[in-house]
Amino acid sequence: MEEIAVRYIHFIGILFLASTLAIENMLLSKSMSSHSVKRLVLIDGLYGVSALVTLGAGLTLWFAVGKPSEFYTKNPIFHAKEGVFLLTALLSIIPTVFLLKYRNTTAANLSVPQRIIVIKRLEILLLLILSLLTALMARGYGILSS
Repeated sequence: MEEIAVRYIHFIGILFLASTLAIENMLLSKSMSSHSVKRLVLIDGLYGVSALVTLGAGLTLWFAVGKPSEFYTKNPIFHAKEGVFLLTALLSIIPTVFLLKYRNTTAANLSVPQRIIVIKRLEILLLLILSLLTALMARGYGILSS
């Protein structure tokens, strides 16, 4: 039952991560009001929390419950998946820092640099790649026979 609970938490974390990322992409625009920036800061915070929940549950699955850790450790697709997750996390720092810097802006409209918008779109693409790598792992791809 412990494994099921952790897998469920992992799955819910992924759903919240995808949902908040989609909402961020919908709300993000080249010019934003101070109210919209504050709303986006809140959503971005939830995105970060969902990423931490997903990571924590994933690490628990890897090292504590479920399949033996070797199942993951010896799988190159798993390593690619974790690399994509890490890249996504590192990329997300840039928009987060931007939003936190301007969260208390009093300007009528804040001009959002194009790179912030591109990074958020790239995060969506990386999430799709993560999903593909997960599906490949679930079907047994990447398992190296001894």
